[in-house]
Amino acid sequence: MKVLIMAGGYATRLWPITKDNPKALLPVGNRVILDYILEKVGELGLETYISTNRFFEAHFRPYAEERGVELIVEDTLHEEEKLGTIGAMKKAVDELGLDDYLVIAGDNLFSFSLTDFLRAYDGRTLIAVYDVGDLELAKRYGVVVLEGDRVISFEEKPAQPRSTLISTGVYVFPKVVMERIDEYLSNGNRDSPGYFLQWLLSKGEPIKAYRFSEYWYDIGSADSYLEALKTLLRESHVEEIQISPYAKIIPPVVIKRGAKILGRSIIGPYAYIGEGCVIENSDVSDSIIFRNTVIKNSTIWRSIIDEKCEIRNLELRKSLVGGHAKIQRGE
Repeated sequence: MKVLIMAGGYATRLWPITKDNPKALLPVGNRVILDYILEKVGELGLETYISTNRFFEAHFRPYAEERGVELIVEDTLHEEEKLGTIGAMKKAVDELGLDDYLVIAGDNLFSFSLTDFLRAYDGRTLIAVYDVGDLELAKRYGVVVLEGDRVISFEEKPAQPRSTLISTGVYVFPKVVMERIDEYLSNGNRDSPGYFLQWLLSKGEPIKAYRFSEYWYDIGSADSYLEALKTLLRESHVEEIQISPYAKIIPPVVIKRGAKILGRSIIGPYAYIGEGCVIENSDVSDSIIFRNTVIKNSTIWRSIIDEKCEIRNLELRKSLVGGHAKIQRGE
């Protein structure tokens, strides 16, 4: 069995934050998303590969080399060119050969052990399923109906979901299923894991479900990204910073090297402050601030602000600000 982590998307739903930064390498607490996945994969002792694109290769190359993981790079530079998940799986098979594959979406944060997950694998396609508890929310995902642990129905993004159980981005595809990818793609089917699973069921391929609870985050929106931060940031990490005697830090927070917390600022709880940021007379909570951003006389709540921004004299709530932006009220 081989492990294939899918990180070839362009994460357009999180633009402008992900316009120049791959989603899988976004920080969550003091680590990046991929760190959490690789920590779980590391328990398995299996060959591991990250599938990405030519545009983001330069970001992933040093990361992968440092961790002893190999890259598979699709030759695309834009969203409209990308292979898609099933196309990228086909490229992996072409390069690495047929095998059983543990396939994990690179923007997934999940609570279960992959060791436990693989214990449930018996040669049938295995998918991890999670109860989102809300039919309206289930409409965004692949909805599963089970008999015991057997999938009897799978519908991608249904208008009328039959359950609140949804498929998350963790799968085991046996060799016999990986052999069918060419057939699936050559018939003009949609390049998406959900539609592939739907097609497999229609062809009589058995699919087994592994149910888990606690937490699961698909980092596809600002809300899910910030919720993941609140769940996974359990202790503070404060590096070498300058801090005013009048400033207050409410844990848990991450404040990276070279940041300056000045005046009567209040940082936290659940704040990530990147390297070289300057926060002066401002309150920042439930937010992610990327490196070298300046925030003065402002209140930032439940927002994500990209690098090298300047925010002055503002109250920002539930905002997503792209890099190099300058926003201020008054002089």
